[in-house]
Amino acid sequence: MGDMTRRRFLNAAAVLGPVGLSCLTNGLAGFAMSVEPVQVSGERPQQDPTVKVVNPRNRVPVSMIIDDSTCLVNLAYFAMPQFSETWPQRDDYRRPWTTWPREIPDSFVRDFGEWCAARGVRGKYSIVPQPACVGWVDREMPGWSHRQLEDSIQLVRDLMLPNWDIHPEMATHTRVIDTKTGRPFPDRGPQWMENWQWTDGKSVDQLADYLTYSLQILKNAGLPCDGITTPGGFAGKVVPELAQATLQSVRHVFGSEIPHYFKFLYTDATSVVPRVEYAKGLDGNNPECVVSVIGCTGDWFGGWDGTEPGSPDQFITADLQSGRMVDVIEKQEPAIMVCHWPGMYYNGTEHGFNVFKTVVDRLHQRFNNLNWMKLSEIARYWAAKELTAISHNANDVTFAAPFASPEFTVLISTTRVTSMQLRNKDTVTPLTIVTDRNKLAAGTCLESDSGWLACFDLPKGQSVLHFE
Repeated sequence: MGDMTRRRFLNAAAVLGPVGLSCLTNGLAGFAMSVEPVQVSGERPQQDPTVKVVNPRNRVPVSMIIDDSTCLVNLAYFAMPQFSETWPQRDDYRRPWTTWPREIPDSFVRDFGEWCAARGVRGKYSIVPQPACVGWVDREMPGWSHRQLEDSIQLVRDLMLPNWDIHPEMATHTRVIDTKTGRPFPDRGPQWMENWQWTDGKSVDQLADYLTYSLQILKNAGLPCDGITTPGGFAGKVVPELAQATLQSVRHVFGSEIPHYFKFLYTDATSVVPRVEYAKGLDGNNPECVVSVIGCTGDWFGGWDGTEPGSPDQFITADLQSGRMVDVIEKQEPAIMVCHWPGMYYNGTEHGFNVFKTVVDRLHQRFNNLNWMKLSEIARYWAAKELTAISHNANDVTFAAPFASPEFTVLISTTRVTSMQLRNKDTVTPLTIVTDRNKLAAGTCLESDSGWLACFDLPKGQSVLHFE
């Protein structure tokens, strides 16, 4: 997508019409499409205006989305000839892919994962289940031994899973798979590629079947998933169906309480706050919703194929004063960067990774109020934030939460507080009063200019925050 913004995208679509829009979206091979989503919010409870749910620990969530990653396979190497066959007129699909490495080695995964873990970086890491039809991560990857594949999966389990959500990026990120046979359809053209037109007109059940197929491969490989990532324009014209299919398939395969998906990103002034959709049953035993988690940057690291050198300045400048990440963080919205794994590796030069290192270092120099989170953690927090009923009566704030959430943080419009405690069933948990904002954590409270901040692990069901 480069630096294409939502506004430029929609303006171009309006001018070019359906044919032009189709051609425009064809260029988004490795990216979530930046089109206005159709949001069906569902149920919403009442929340007392004197109690405001703020960011967890009153810090700004930040995260990193890694697309086009998988075990061993350099997706750009194997996808490029398939994209070129589909769009022979496109110069950007005539890259010299035969000169690129076919593998992104586990040694790079280890270096990346260890560097991030040392700095608390968290996010989402795709594992494409059948990358470009090369093989299957739960069976064999021709060109590599079975032991190499097993070791690669184990590395993801041990190193990445603690700090990264795992997503399928559909089945192949290229050819559409017949879920009955596990083989790609013999037909050719954009309508038989995941990135483009195959999803047009598909129903919830048809999409759920395809998502379930992709998720099951990762489950077979021992990789848990709470969400999915769409490749390119996948489901761009059936977004409501995609949201419902995500909810159904992720719950069916993994039993996830709060499924989420990544499809959209905005690089203009559009809000990037997560969108909690299809909420229902909030007062019952089986509440449900699905969360659309939204990116805020383009891939300014190394591009989807590792041929577009990026710069840290687009994220945050050397003087630490401007850049897209600065803008979003100062708005107190979740600041989620987006990249592609081949661009991070950059054909062995690691250019994208080096850009990322600089960005993270600059962010940590500039801000002391960041909270690195996985996408599933952001999704859970926003589900609790929007779907918890809140009432305020005298010295009691009552919560009716369909979903539990750690580090739930509220700002209460009150001035005189000498003590706080959270009451849940027969449990009473005192909150410690702190005076340093950097020490606000679960089980503490803090006086601010606008009232009192209280941070606690919100339990599912009813609880009461009592203060005196």
